[in-house]
Parts: sequence; C-alpha cells; structure tokens
Amino acid sequence: MTNPYAPPQATVADVVDPRLTNVAAERGTRLAAAILDGLIMGAMFYAPFFIGAVIGGLFNAPNPQPFAMSSAMIAGLGVSAIGFAIWCWLTIMFVQRNGQSIAKKALNIKVVRTDGSPITLARIFFLRNVVNGALSIIPLYGFIDLLFIFGEQRQCLHDKIADTIVVKA
Repeated sequence: MTNPYAPPQATVADVVDPRLTNVAAERGTRLAAAILDGLIMGAMFYAPFFIGAVIGGLFNAPNPQPFAMSSAMIAGLGVSAIGFAIWCWLTIMFVQRNGQSIAKKALNIKVVRTDGSPITLARIFFLRNVVNGALSIIPLYGFIDLLFIFGEQRQCLHDKIADTIVVKA
C-alpha cells in the first residue's frame, strides 16, 4: 500500500558542467601530434619539391646551367604547391570543425577555450600562430614556450596567450 502523504518521487538527472569533462591531453601526445603534423606537412609540401629538384638535377647533370630549372623541377614545384593547398584545406577544415589539426585528429586530441567552449579558426590562427610566430624572434622564446607545458595546467605559453587548452577529444 502506498502512503498518500509521502513526498513525490522523481528521478533527477545530474547536469554536468562541460568544463569539468575536459581532460587535459598528455604531454607526450601533444609532442607526438606536433611531430606528426610536421611530418605530414613535409610529406605534402617539401617532399615533392625535393624529389623534383633531385630528378631535375639528375637530368640536367651533363649540361649544368646556373639558375636553370628543368621540367622535373617545375613539376616538383607544381606538385608541392598542390600538396600545400591540400594540407591547408584539410587543416582549416579540421580546425574549423573541431579544433583539431590533422595529427590532433589522428591522435584524438583537440584545442578548446579554457572554459571548454569551442575554439574559433581566427583565435587559433592569430593568437596561437601569428602572435607566437612574432614572439619567436626573441631568443630562447620557443624553448620557454615549450617549458610551460610542465606546469600543472599543461598549457604552453602560446596556449596561455590564446586562452586555450588541449584536451582529449
């Protein structure tokens, strides 16, 4: 028999703050993503250029002419430009969609604002890249930037400048 004077029974779902669900990415994963992004860009941009330059140099070896570009070198430059355009398109698409570069997507990490909200392409491009690139003219800045990752919040200096964190996706 149920008690007519009992308080109502209801199931209440807890509301989870999205800022609390973001788990900071491991330092090694961030390093691996930076290295992998460099390798991917090198494979898509630099490799075709150097292959074209080497092939062009081999074909032009019997009759070397200073500052002459062979058709293989020109083709290498063309393929390199196409590779760079594809790399830019993929990177912009992934960053706009979910705050991830190609390698960050592969390693399942992403960049978000420190409050957990999604990052904008402009914030990543200007604050994390342009401002950081301009500051890199300061001697030892790059080294100091990287040392900040060993802090409790695992934020590099460029993360602090852009008010971002790198979390597990």
